[in-house]
Amino acid sequence: MSQKSFVIQPEDRDEPIQVVASDKTWVLASKEETKGYEVFLHDGLAGSGPRAHSHDWDETFFILDGDLTFKIDGEEMAAKPGTFVHIPAGTVHEFKYGENGTKMIAITGVGSKAAKLFTELAAENAKESPKQKNLIEIIARNGMHITLDENDFD
Repeated sequence: MSQKSFVIQPEDRDEPIQVVASDKTWVLASKEETKGYEVFLHDGLAGSGPRAHSHDWDETFFILDGDLTFKIDGEEMAAKPGTFVHIPAGTVHEFKYGENGTKMIAITGVGSKAAKLFTELAAENAKESPKQKNLIEIIARNGMHITLDENDFD
């Protein structure tokens, strides 16, 4: 099956996925549309961001607005607009959005399950009483790996 060109105007985007209350994520291109990779627009509030994790796909970020701090394999670095960051599959990383929030593009490599992961996490977090064990199962099922400690359990 051949791949088709497509264009998505801002007014035609789907509603954002709200993985957590402090982050809006738009799926700009799914792996079904691209036949491999995924593209996201993230708009995160100050101080939020994912905890240290790795996953089974490469991930690349381009900072559009605001700043953030990345920690990649334990090494911290500041990122400002125009910064490009590539993280190979299996690399432990995390980031925190800067004091005025951050907008960035994320592109995930072949094999990504990020859109499915974000959608399932958002659905669980939207419940009146989200269950930590359900969140952990969603994360594991979708190829993401996090380190848990005793404070992570209900």
